[in-house]
Amino acid sequence: MPRGVSTGETRDRLLLAAAQLMDEAGGISVSTRAICQRAGVEAPTLYHHFGSKQGLVDAVIQHGFTQYTQPEPADDTSLDPIETIRLNWDRHVRFGLDNPRFYALLYGNVERGKPCAITSPALAQLTRLLVAAASVGRLRVAPADAAAQLLAANVGVTLSLIAQPEESTDLTLSDGVREAALAGVLAQNEVTSTVSASEARTSAALVLATTLDEADALSPGERALMRELLIRLANPSKR
Repeated sequence: MPRGVSTGETRDRLLLAAAQLMDEAGGISVSTRAICQRAGVEAPTLYHHFGSKQGLVDAVIQHGFTQYTQPEPADDTSLDPIETIRLNWDRHVRFGLDNPRFYALLYGNVERGKPCAITSPALAQLTRLLVAAASVGRLRVAPADAAAQLLAANVGVTLSLIAQPEESTDLTLSDGVREAALAGVLAQNEVTSTVSASEARTSAALVLATTLDEADALSPGERALMRELLIRLANPSKR
């Protein structure tokens, strides 16, 4: 490592070099030698920071993904959770359209039956927002299920838009899918002014399930059992 260069700066240079070369190669594998030359370091420096070339590739993908899942300062405080989900949906789509090759790296290397550790930050953030919505009666399905449905729809519409010619990209498709996906997980009173008995029961069960940690009168085991029963009540098809 050159004298006067910090460890963090060297790591960032390696990340940037690898990301640039991966983008230029259009998905074709790039060599360790090319990455090190672009970053101005020797191979041992790469191994010191990332363990292997694959470790660097994984870090590049993780780094790129967190750039758009990182919430803006207002996301967690001043905005409504559902509005934040809408904003993050749109940011997700824009990230994919602006970085189609990088997006393909994020979502194009999945294995059947193996959860994607790289994309987990988006799912975790989405689940947190939905837990906040459920705690005040705004969901009709459990937050984890709602998050999985919304992320799947978000990824699907982004891939569809990437496949469209750039000059005729139809963002109204994203708007329509986003609102349909939200309507599928929100309580009926979030979409219309009427609430059925089953909707009210589901909403109440989810509110209680997401606030059980505040129930000091119950033991941890009792809270776990109660939460399981409430989630089953809210989602009878999962029994």
